[in-house]
Amino acid sequence: MELSLTSSLAILPLLLLPLLCFLCLRWQTRKQPRADGLKAYPVVGTLPHFVKNQHRLVEWSAGIIARCPTHTMSFNFKGLGLMAGAITANPANVEYVMKTNFQNYPKGDFVVSVIEDFLGHGIFNSDGDQWLWQRKASSYEFSKRSLRNFVVSTVRFEVVERLLPLLSQAEQDGRTLDVQDVLERFAFDNICCVAFDEDPACLTEEGLGVNGRAEFMHALTDAQNIVMARFMSPIKSAWRIKKLLNIEPERRMHEALATIHGYVDRIVRERSERGAAGLARKDDFLSRFASSGEHSNESLRDVVTNFILAGRDTTSSALTWFFWLLSSRPDVEEKIVREICTVRASSRSTDAAFSFSELRKMNYLQAAITESMRLYPPVAMDSRCCQHDDVLPDGTFVGKGWQVSYSAYAMARLEEIWGNDCQEYRPERWLDAEGMFQPESTSKYPIFHGGPRMCLGKEMAYIQMKSIVACVFERFSFQFVGGESRPGLVFSVTLRMEGGLPMQVKKREQ
Repeated sequence: MELSLTSSLAILPLLLLPLLCFLCLRWQTRKQPRADGLKAYPVVGTLPHFVKNQHRLVEWSAGIIARCPTHTMSFNFKGLGLMAGAITANPANVEYVMKTNFQNYPKGDFVVSVIEDFLGHGIFNSDGDQWLWQRKASSYEFSKRSLRNFVVSTVRFEVVERLLPLLSQAEQDGRTLDVQDVLERFAFDNICCVAFDEDPACLTEEGLGVNGRAEFMHALTDAQNIVMARFMSPIKSAWRIKKLLNIEPERRMHEALATIHGYVDRIVRERSERGAAGLARKDDFLSRFASSGEHSNESLRDVVTNFILAGRDTTSSALTWFFWLLSSRPDVEEKIVREICTVRASSRSTDAAFSFSELRKMNYLQAAITESMRLYPPVAMDSRCCQHDDVLPDGTFVGKGWQVSYSAYAMARLEEIWGNDCQEYRPERWLDAEGMFQPESTSKYPIFHGGPRMCLGKEMAYIQMKSIVACVFERFSFQFVGGESRPGLVFSVTLRMEGGLPMQVKKREQ
């Protein structure tokens, strides 16, 4: 049936509507250039820039943020059913999101759902009451002096009995070591001993090959990389479709999760059996969570997986970048060694490792590690979800459901925060006139987060890192054999080094 002239005229505006929207968006784009300098395209806005640079989001966004007057970049693709949010390096915004308006910025349903099959509803992937009870239980454990003493003794054993012999053998053989891999295995052994009364002995070749431990370590890294790929996709539900169709990388994720869950389930089961037989410690994390009898094995599995991830990957990431930085800074290494020798002489200790009181005296070493984490933060970016429409302190609007991220990596490279030498590795910025270590506010240095989600394991991490460096540098030095350029960044859940950290071990001249 043919349309009448009147009907045709009535439909004409509807047919022209898409063209009018296109012209309007293009006019607005030309009239109001973005402060970050990115070209906004009609309809899709800045989406093409994010798609093009998603493989190097940390470095790319840091450059964009540096150009923004407020050091905050926002993006909104919600008109297309895609992502919307803001990435900030403004200390006032960081303080606001982490602490001042904490209730409006939880992890959020999107973040929780993306990581749920990996971390379940453990402490690092939960909100509300579920997060609160885990936080309280963990806080109680971390506040105990007995834990600190146990951490010191556990680290001592791992360093003296495993790490130093491994380095000594590599030095004798002239063998190149992947120090990133060594540090990850060290940290994995340590967190399992401290938190679950389980010694995987992954730092030994014999231990690594038992009970699928090597497969577990590989699966843990693979799962983190795939989780980050989910986050960086501009289409929120793309990973769900891939998972449903069992196509890459979700097929690999399915295999990795089967390995991870199988390994952790064994820890929970064996730990429970040993506890029932009275053969296990009663004060480790797993015992405390299990003692209430209110948690299923699946819930305990989440507890174990969350702590393994935090305990293995953050400290190993921090020390990997630290040893790489020092490979080109013999002046800093010399100062650290001099401090180690001074502490050793004053204590007159003949122990192969260092006590907690000795480690506390190493202010320059703490400054050197802290400065390394400033430039290469283990968690380069952290994301929260805005529950209700809000305006950040710098005037940036964020809508309900937007992802708000703060970039510690970008903050380290802003002159307004750290001065015109912000990109230089300079441990002295953390020392006062007397050479004592001086911390910075979490709003400027959110490496251990801040506010109610402040990292509970901060002291434990410093004990572990300082003990490793002091014991290693007292006996050995490292020579980087990976070339003159900086290794590539792998932006995963933690900031890893692409291709590992190949080092030659050299015996230190006494």
